[in-house]
Amino acid sequence: MIQPPILRQISSQSDACGSACSCANAASASGAALASPAEAGATVLLIPTMDCPTEENDIRRALEGIAGIRSINFQLSARTLAIDATDAALPAAVAAIRRAGYDAKPVAQSASAKLDGAGNANLWRATLALLLAIGAEAFHFLAPDTLPFKAPSMALAATAIWLSGFSTYSKGLAALRRGQLNMNALMGVAVTGAFLIGEWPEAAMVMALYAIAELIEARSVDRARNAIKSLLDLTPDTAEVRQADGRWIETPAGDVPLEATVRVKPGARMPLDGRVTAGASAVNQAPVTGESIPVDKTEGDMVFAGTINETGTLEFRVTAMASNTTLARIIHAVEQAQGTRAPTQRFVDRFAAIYTPAVFAIAVAVAAATPSLLGWDWTQALYKALVLLVIACPCALVIATPVTVVSGLAAAARRGILIKGGVYLEDARKLRVIALDKTGTITEGRPRLVATETLPSAVPEDQVLGWAASLAGHSDHPVAKAIAQGLDRPENGLSDFVALAGRGIEARLDGQRMILGNHRLIEDRGLCGAEIEARLAIHETQGRSVTLLASEQQVLAIFAVADTIKDSSREALAELHRLGIASVMLTGDNSATAAAIAREAGIDDARGNLLPEDKLAAIEDLQHRHGPAAMTGDGINDAPALARADIGVAMGAAGTDTAMEAADIVIMNDDLRRIPETIRLSRRTHAVLWQNIALALGIKAIFLVLAIAGNATMWMAVFADMGASLIVVFNGLRLLRR
Repeated sequence: MIQPPILRQISSQSDACGSACSCANAASASGAALASPAEAGATVLLIPTMDCPTEENDIRRALEGIAGIRSINFQLSARTLAIDATDAALPAAVAAIRRAGYDAKPVAQSASAKLDGAGNANLWRATLALLLAIGAEAFHFLAPDTLPFKAPSMALAATAIWLSGFSTYSKGLAALRRGQLNMNALMGVAVTGAFLIGEWPEAAMVMALYAIAELIEARSVDRARNAIKSLLDLTPDTAEVRQADGRWIETPAGDVPLEATVRVKPGARMPLDGRVTAGASAVNQAPVTGESIPVDKTEGDMVFAGTINETGTLEFRVTAMASNTTLARIIHAVEQAQGTRAPTQRFVDRFAAIYTPAVFAIAVAVAAATPSLLGWDWTQALYKALVLLVIACPCALVIATPVTVVSGLAAAARRGILIKGGVYLEDARKLRVIALDKTGTITEGRPRLVATETLPSAVPEDQVLGWAASLAGHSDHPVAKAIAQGLDRPENGLSDFVALAGRGIEARLDGQRMILGNHRLIEDRGLCGAEIEARLAIHETQGRSVTLLASEQQVLAIFAVADTIKDSSREALAELHRLGIASVMLTGDNSATAAAIAREAGIDDARGNLLPEDKLAAIEDLQHRHGPAAMTGDGINDAPALARADIGVAMGAAGTDTAMEAADIVIMNDDLRRIPETIRLSRRTHAVLWQNIALALGIKAIFLVLAIAGNATMWMAVFADMGASLIVVFNGLRLLRR
């Protein structure tokens, strides 16, 4: 069975020694609520300082070997961990997490006010530590160089280190006990070494600056992670629900059952998803689909939670519970996507796993070998080695990719493009060909009357069209409905109505026997001459379905119905061609219709008469001939091809749940122009990723040379390390801009 990509979690975690931002900023209550749904019986723990993939890996390692743990599910963006474990194993798991240097509390016991207070407390501690470190520097600079005068400086420095470095030391010691060298371990060793060789004011200043820089960095990272969570605020907490006795009562949105009727007044937001049962209004759907222009909604149309009702009162029947609305699923899918590992991120983590021990070995060599080789004083050699340790922290390198990928995912979601993982965001730039379903993807998916021809006869044209409207109005066939809607005329009375299965309809109007049917029916009645055949051939070569109105003596009119191309499809396909990507249409319609639509839309190739397994084979052929291929569709018959393609793109607003689950990218407003936009975003994201990697490594290389040459201090090292981290964070956040 083909597994939907959203269910495929990239479980391999790197052993990267770098950590990106282990700040104590707590997740908001809304963020905790967005944690991945745990299996039945699982306990969700909030871990405020679990902020990066490496910290997730630390906790994963800490839980290894504990009997009774059935499954664990991390949600980094919410800073939560769902543990499905026995009653005996759960306390042991919490204790192991705390031994690793991380606090863990059940989500139900953690209120947002308390968490915000904890984050503010960390900021105050770091600020106080910085002031104490400045005081230690002042004492060290001004006081005489004797022990009684050194004592206050040492005390101030030690207090500053304790205030700002407790979390760093705790997690660093836990990492060293496991034989790992992460950022906290490197910083702990460097600060302790500096203090022991008498550089205590500098050690205190480094630790305080490090703590403050981490807080600034973490808040910057949270800006990217919270970009999509802000959508939660768009959904009202209550809904106005009709009761059995006809009264309307305000009810918590989470308590509204399926099939309930909800009323939304002008200016209010939709609390839930539903189908309109009464009223008409313009609805601003930008939060869900990215459309800037309001969409008219009438009876039978879908409305989505979080969208804005602008002009009239609407009543709708609830089709999804509050936890399963389209908006909630978008947010959950992006949350899931943030936990996956993009290709560049996996490369960086592997590189960091080698880089950090290598620099640590160089630092040890500098401390041990340079006194004998270069004649340096051992204190001088040890100090330079400690500077190297601070510079070695791979914080900027490791954080360069996650913040960029998360920013790209959030930027796409704001535009109505749901990308289910960083791997798809990165790989979209590699596409060489895109296959597209016809109905509902390139075309509107609804037949429309596109041409009407009345033939010479003694009957007035208005009467001919009136007869056609009357006959079409009494049929349930989609083509007949399109004719009736397109003619938009009052129906005349008819009698002796007969449905001719697979061919048309027949009835008596104004005393005459009339038929409205297809080419075959007209031939059977002996009314199809050379002139009629020529006219029909013109329409049929354009992919139109032709219906004829005829009396018992002659054909009176020809009606051509077609599934019209969306206005946005031609623009999208032209843009794809400018990006160097070929296009192929895969459809179950006949080859003539496929070719006609392809010509009109500007598609390079068209393949018709395809069953679902044929579309799957076509995707494999395109991959073999062109390279990475995407499939775009909206129906159940597209699901196998969507899953087989390198990237599957589902048209979400009208698409089936099967197509949306099988796809890697969902276009929420069914606008094909979002596909070239996704490719451009992928290319921008890739460029920013490598800019960040170059910046991080370049700054490290410069200061490594300066440190070995003796021209870098620990102050410079911490500014270089955290400065590089902030640079890559802000560079990644550029993707959030439109």
